[in-house]
Amino acid sequence: MIIRQLVYLDALAREKHFRRAAEACHVSQPTLSAAIVQLEEELGVLIVERGRRFQGFTKEGEVVLAHARRILAEAEVMKDSIAELREGVSGRIRLGAIPTALPMIAHITAPFSERYPAVSLTVLSLTSQEIQQGIDDFELDVGLTYLDNEPLDRVISKPIYQESYVLLTREDGPFGARDTITWAEAAEQKLCLLTGDMQNRRIIDGIFRSVGTAPRPMIETNSIFNLCSHAGIQGVASIVSLQLLEFFGVPLGTRALSLVEPEAQRTIGLIVADRQPVAPLARNLLMMTKPVTDAGLPRRPIVR
Repeated sequence: MIIRQLVYLDALAREKHFRRAAEACHVSQPTLSAAIVQLEEELGVLIVERGRRFQGFTKEGEVVLAHARRILAEAEVMKDSIAELREGVSGRIRLGAIPTALPMIAHITAPFSERYPAVSLTVLSLTSQEIQQGIDDFELDVGLTYLDNEPLDRVISKPIYQESYVLLTREDGPFGARDTITWAEAAEQKLCLLTGDMQNRRIIDGIFRSVGTAPRPMIETNSIFNLCSHAGIQGVASIVSLQLLEFFGVPLGTRALSLVEPEAQRTIGLIVADRQPVAPLARNLLMMTKPVTDAGLPRRPIVR
């Protein structure tokens, strides 16, 4: 068994197509197919379901794939550790962030890039479930996600900031003269909310349930920017994170009302895989990132 065979197997799992997997590995399709057949012969199991096209992995193949990804990840850690000793910190970090945390990413990436200019960062907007899966499958190095709502598995975490919530509504609407609104009152409005695959939406639904009510979303979106733009429509209001507005400002013609009864918060932080040794780049990012307090946020007026 050689590392190259495992690279081909991982590419096939990602591409789900022999030709595309071969192109991703810069080899011919027969070369990739022959390497996987050789791996099957060495292990004495069928890894790939046979057919005219890729049909998936056998049960044994899924086990082989999981171990292959672990071996490839460990090989990368080994190379990065050696490179760190010889050349200092360099390489690439793949960071997945939940959409509501995207305005805060620069607080993490900017100081890290300044300290380690030889490291490149790739930031992806993903759901919390996709981040957990990416960490599990060795496709992400670091995640920025909720820490205290839905359970996380096999990770090391570090709290970064507290997310809080406001109702964004037109300033010439019925609540334009107010500074606060209760969750029970907000439930009666025509709302624009994130889609149900977003943990932010599941958090908001849970808060509504805690006060014995449920929202009536008029519009659902997977974009935090659509939340802001739809709040400018007559008769529609959005629930957004306070941090989003502190970073980008309140959209023209709207007003942000603090949501109270209860005053809810959730912790957002960094996660890395709980594997030893921790990958050098992920370890350095985790160690040097400091919690972000309200005093450290770029302040913009929240109300007009």
